[in-house]
Amino acid sequence: MQQIPVYAFTGFLDSGKTKFIQETLEDPRFNAGERTLLLVFEEGEEEYDFSTYPHQNVYLETLDQQTVTTKDLLALAKKYRAQRVVAELNGMQLVGDLYTRFPDGWVVAQEVMFADASTFMAYNANMRNLVMDKLVGAQMVVFNRLEKGADTMPFHKLARAANRRIDILYDYTDGTTAFDDVTDPLPFDINAPVIQISDPDFALWYRDVTEEPGKYEGKTVRFKAQVAMLRRNRENMFAPGRFVMTCCVEDIQFCGVPCRYAGAKDLTPRAWVQVTAKISAEKHPLYHGELGPVLTALEVSKDASPADPEVATF
Repeated sequence: MQQIPVYAFTGFLDSGKTKFIQETLEDPRFNAGERTLLLVFEEGEEEYDFSTYPHQNVYLETLDQQTVTTKDLLALAKKYRAQRVVAELNGMQLVGDLYTRFPDGWVVAQEVMFADASTFMAYNANMRNLVMDKLVGAQMVVFNRLEKGADTMPFHKLARAANRRIDILYDYTDGTTAFDDVTDPLPFDINAPVIQISDPDFALWYRDVTEEPGKYEGKTVRFKAQVAMLRRNRENMFAPGRFVMTCCVEDIQFCGVPCRYAGAKDLTPRAWVQVTAKISAEKHPLYHGELGPVLTALEVSKDASPADPEVATF
């Protein structure tokens, strides 16, 4: 099956998405004649000017992000014989919901979020779930319309809380830009003989170890977690983990790591335990063919007191 790369641009209305896409399609380094399906899920004041493109193989379709179907998208790709897709997403809709309706073979090659710095914190205060939804999956966020000398740390903290690996670009009103170069140290020592994960730091550790499992290869970790049983290997494996909240109550989900343990069958689901285990980077059904962290228990202490807080956050 032929893969079609998708370049997704997210953000709220008037955040600069259209302007950036317009400039990108004007650049001959990006627009070298590929048949490009331009999907617009949010109409703003700016319009696309096709007359400035070095090649005219760009085909615009305006769609409703809530109702578009996989069949609709397949039909458009076939109609225009699209070699790639550029998508301007609706800021008031969830990104992941649209991705689940992408046809087989559509692969998100890049996701960039645009944010008007003058309104972004208000959006975060009032629609935090929509803000976090876009930050979590983006490779880069662009904070534009910033006054030179403005304090960028609130933007930095918010973006990195959602996505530790996201690149951050500040676009100033004087025409200059600057990449965020602030280094965020982990709140635990990964070079210690035993990596001690405190209760408030579980979410950060879970995200880091699942994003870069190789970094933890052969290391020993200790943390407090709840017992979850796996559908397979129930006799000798379980998944210690915590309920994690990214931004709001609606998105709380259980995040566990598969762990080999001979006494797994004797554990009580949802009971609190303290786990000391070796970490390895392996393939496991939970990771859908990718490498991920797998634990081998050295000690599992039953009847541990509940973590504080019980629901982990970033």
